[in-house]
Amino acid sequence: MAGRIRPNTTHEGVATFYDTGNGDGACLYGPTDDVMTAAMNTTDYETSKACGAYVEVRAASGASITVRITNECPSPCAPGQLDLSAQAFAKLATPSTGQIPITWTLLSPTTSDKIAIRYKTGSSPYWCGIQAVGHRNPLARLEVRDGTTWRQLPRTEYNYFLSEQGSGCGGDIRLTDIYGETLTVGGLAIRPDALQRTAVQFAAH
Repeated sequence: MAGRIRPNTTHEGVATFYDTGNGDGACLYGPTDDVMTAAMNTTDYETSKACGAYVEVRAASGASITVRITNECPSPCAPGQLDLSAQAFAKLATPSTGQIPITWTLLSPTTSDKIAIRYKTGSSPYWCGIQAVGHRNPLARLEVRDGTTWRQLPRTEYNYFLSEQGSGCGGDIRLTDIYGETLTVGGLAIRPDALQRTAVQFAAH
């Protein structure tokens, strides 16, 4: 279930940097003051599967940082490339360098935060988009309870899972990370654009 970003795998590429503005990006997590973020190249972004992943980035100098993936870096960003926030890049090299070779690996960081769920603007019992925020490990799939069965929702490039016909909207939600751990969340109303905290979080690896 890991896809391209696999645990215990070292990826090689280059790091560039960009102005992150208010911190929002293709993952649609919203504005943030967190400057230790990065945009993932389209190949490794893998239709938003990289969203929320924590990766350790290491330069040839030995300097390293941890960043969270919040955005996508389209072509000409190449496989393996990370487009870092300007602040994150500056911790690895002088900004005037512009581009440096790097390696990066997936992390499963320590955190006391719990996962939150957000319904997309326009969601209702007849159509909804669902997003998980703050997961420790990359999310492999999101399912909703549809009667007596679980229905896996398709993932979009903007990091929402869509129920086009409304199946399961407002019902129980099941999250599975790339390690295969499954968490079930129930009792959440359809409240578009509201972050609803849960009591669950994936285990560290």
